[in-house]
Amino acid sequence: MHQPHFLNAKLTDGSLADLTVSDGRFSAITPAANNSDSPPTGAIDLAGQLVLPAFVEGHIHLDTSFYGDAWRPHMPCTNGFDVRERVAFQMQNLEQAAPMEERAKNQLELCVGNGSLAMRSHVMVDAAVGLKHVETILAVREKYREAIDIQLVAFPQSGILSSPGTAELLDEALKLGCGLIGGLDPASFDRDVKGHLDVVFGLAEKRGVGVDIHLHDGGMLGLFEIEEIAARTAALGMQGKVAISHAYALGHISADALARAGEMLAASGVAVMTNAPGNDPFPPVAALRKAGVTVFGGSDNIRDSWWPYGDGDMLNRANIIGYRSGFYEDWELEAAYDVVSRAGAKALGLEGYGIAVGAKADFVALKAEHAPEAVVAVPKQRAVYRRGRLVGRDGRMAG
Repeated sequence: MHQPHFLNAKLTDGSLADLTVSDGRFSAITPAANNSDSPPTGAIDLAGQLVLPAFVEGHIHLDTSFYGDAWRPHMPCTNGFDVRERVAFQMQNLEQAAPMEERAKNQLELCVGNGSLAMRSHVMVDAAVGLKHVETILAVREKYREAIDIQLVAFPQSGILSSPGTAELLDEALKLGCGLIGGLDPASFDRDVKGHLDVVFGLAEKRGVGVDIHLHDGGMLGLFEIEEIAARTAALGMQGKVAISHAYALGHISADALARAGEMLAASGVAVMTNAPGNDPFPPVAALRKAGVTVFGGSDNIRDSWWPYGDGDMLNRANIIGYRSGFYEDWELEAAYDVVSRAGAKALGLEGYGIAVGAKADFVALKAEHAPEAVVAVPKQRAVYRRGRLVGRDGRMAG
């Protein structure tokens, strides 16, 4: 049986190690030996490059990106940020876009090339598009299953109660293969927090799936919704299976209110996803982590109808999160890296994550002394290995 060997890998503690992979998992991690005279057949010398577990893309939209398609100028809302208006712009743009499968492929290969080998994508489900988006992205997931693990969220982009028939479509999406049920601003979009959450958690309980809810609502309204989500999570025993994406309200409230919210989220096992957007306060990462909340990261939108930014590089996302959070010390930069790696793996419930014997050999090799330097420097030259096999290099998918 062929056993890939990787020599002279720098671990995060600064030591050099030789890595052996069997059946796609690390079977041995030993202090680096001097193999210059007789290296194992086919061994790859990493020459002191830092080895990090592959990054986790915790929130993305494979069906709505225009990456690799024609450039589409951003359309501003008529009166500040308005979710309904942005959704309308999105529908207009999608009518003129390249085929979804092609756009999703472009985005997937970008992410793999940059080192993300696990991903959670929200996929639009509503009365207008039906299950077309889900069916297309399920096919794309199958095509790329050897390169990346993908979780799909059935996402009610146009609301649930305000879009008749969507609840039934969400149920069908779960039966087709989506592993989570999503939601969208129960108060401001559907104007019925209880009714919206009844559908979301009802379907989660019925199908035995997780929950990941988009929550843009700010201030005390958003905080109230967060409290309701946490309460339902605890009541249903769904700790560790529920996430709130964005949760902007946590960046709007007082320190005392945030402390109470952090305790509540930690106790209920509700994770929080942030992409540290540039135009809005976002969840205070350090305070929430200190309270015991799992905070993970995602690109969210990449060159779509919501904004023209995004590069599919979660190491760069760690840089952005660290920069916007005022992280300067090494331990803080380590936290920024954790948000796009171990915390993401925990939020997504990934098995066998990390650089350890028995873990899946999904890793990135790059030139940096340690994780803090990698977060700051964001080296673009990197090699990406999936189960010990090269799948990406320098931002491009290999093979």
